[in-house]
Amino acid sequence: MSERLWVDANVLLRYLTGDPPEQAKRSAALIARVERGDLTLALHPVVLAEVYWVLRSFYGYSAAEVAGVLVPLLSADGIDAADRELTIAAVELARDKRVDFVDALLALHAERASEPVCTFDAADFRRLPGRWSPPA
Repeated sequence: MSERLWVDANVLLRYLTGDPPEQAKRSAALIARVERGDLTLALHPVVLAEVYWVLRSFYGYSAAEVAGVLVPLLSADGIDAADRELTIAAVELARDKRVDFVDALLALHAERASEPVCTFDAADFRRLPGRWSPPA
């Protein structure tokens, strides 16, 4: 059985961006261990939300570019992504509907539970699956 570590956003961001180079090199070595099957990285959706946000806001990636790096990461052997299928669907939904990743993730969780989302963000939630309503 391989070692299992919960991975933080900063490690994934260094790997995905190559910035800064020394930390990126160490992150790439960690991912190489994952690819060899020596290590499993546990990835929580909150960490993924931070990665998504930093790639979009700080690094200026488009939603399509973010999806292009995150979907393969989430799908990779050795990455134990919590709620993998729903999280991938949220990344793709955010890209396709041009909404925030967190809103897409929330909408999909609420839809799966057959419950509405309470939000002031009518613009995004009109484009997302499931039901929503503003606060009373």
